[in-house]
Amino acid sequence: MPKVLLVIGDATEVLDTMYPYFRLPEDGFEVVVAAPQKRQYHMVLHEQPPGWDITRETAGYHLDSDIAFADVNPGEYVGLFLSGARAPAYLRYDADLLDITADFFRENKPVASVCHGIEILAAANVLQGRKVTTVAKCELDATTTGGVYVNEPCVVDGNLVSARTWHDNTPFLKAYVSLLKEYMKTR
Repeated sequence: MPKVLLVIGDATEVLDTMYPYFRLPEDGFEVVVAAPQKRQYHMVLHEQPPGWDITRETAGYHLDSDIAFADVNPGEYVGLFLSGARAPAYLRYDADLLDITADFFRENKPVASVCHGIEILAAANVLQGRKVTTVAKCELDATTTGGVYVNEPCVVDGNLVSARTWHDNTPFLKAYVSLLKEYMKTR
């Protein structure tokens, strides 16, 4: 099965992560979970309660990573998936992850980013001139690095599919699976 690299860290959002974790194998893609180290990670749930201006975070499930970023060979993967929540705020400083991300763009392989995943793309300097969406509070991460932010559920620009939050999972994953299948036709 062709492999998709699913990037996580502590405080990765549960629905941003578990939906593609289970959804992608339904279309014949093996999901390989990558993180700073090979170990168990603690996910979180994000919701915006009525009357709140920001999300509330609660503890969620745990997920083991299969591989550390330093051990990833991007050539073995057909796609990259960047989950959201707080994890990207520190993952964006990982040089190995930034190299992996840049490689996927150089090779024009399908990349998916939801919510705060845009912070990794911004740090990897791959957003110049690209139309993207993300959670509204990350608009600045997209635009200060040359991206064009739009408030839409799902945006496809070349090899990049972006979504605002897990609320957009259905159109987001449909678009990403479509990109993966198109990419597989060229291999």
